Amino acid sequence: MTYCLGIKVKEGLVAIADTRITSGTDVTIKKKLTTLQRDNCSLFIMTSGLRSVRDKAMVYFDELLEGGVEEYNKMFKVVNAFGEQVKRVGEEDRETLERSGFKFNLNTIIGGQMKDDEEHKLFLLYPEGNWVELGNGAPYVIIGNAAQGKAILNRILNENTGLKLALKAAFLSFDSTRISAADVDFPIDVALYRNGSFNLVEHHYEQEDLASVSAQWDKELKNALKNISNQWMDAAFDKLGRSTKRSKKK
Repeated sequence: MTYCLGIKVKEGLVAIADTRITSGTDVTIKKKLTTLQRDNCSLFIMTSGLRSVRDKAMVYFDELLEGGVEEYNKMFKVVNAFGEQVKRVGEEDRETLERSGFKFNLNTIIGGQMKDDEEHKLFLLYPEGNWVELGNGAPYVIIGNAAQGKAILNRILNENTGLKLALKAAFLSFDSTRISAADVDFPIDVALYRNGSFNLVEHHYEQEDLASVSAQWDKELKNALKNISNQWMDAAFDKLGRSTKRSKKK
């Protein structure tokens, strides 16, 4: 399985991706986050799905960009171009893969800013090549194992959330998923982009780099639970106490 998260706030973009690849009993480490940084061009691509489809689409896309990125002056053109490569791979390999019992299921998060974009952009691209753009009402998107990591993001994120808080929430979302899912784990790759800067940075974290943060989060959660008022439970436990006394009399 996979955990890839893209966040868009007014200040910029956050991307985080795990690197675990599970195939039966085999576990390997491979990057799921690819970044591209050129003049007036900053973007990242994260994928979830069959690795063979991802790698082939990326090779085709890299070849496309070798001719220059000048014609891709807006992010939606980049997304369309990558979508065309995904469809190309589908035309070549879908039938063979499905005959072998594999589903053609590449989902992609693409974010960044090109020279004629007024602001940074974040997109979710589907296996069919169509896409949706994430906006103010939907500040994040997860592909892969999404269930456990949404709660903190839904509580914390909005368009005015700062990049540091967004990254903190992103890591805690990943950490919650990691605790609950055996097929999501360290190392993780992170990309950060500040709107209008055309400076995309990438950083790699091993488990030991963030062990203290994970431990602090665990401790803070337990303390928060202990500190929540018990008064609201008194009426229910009073009934439980009375029913216990009645059962003893019988």
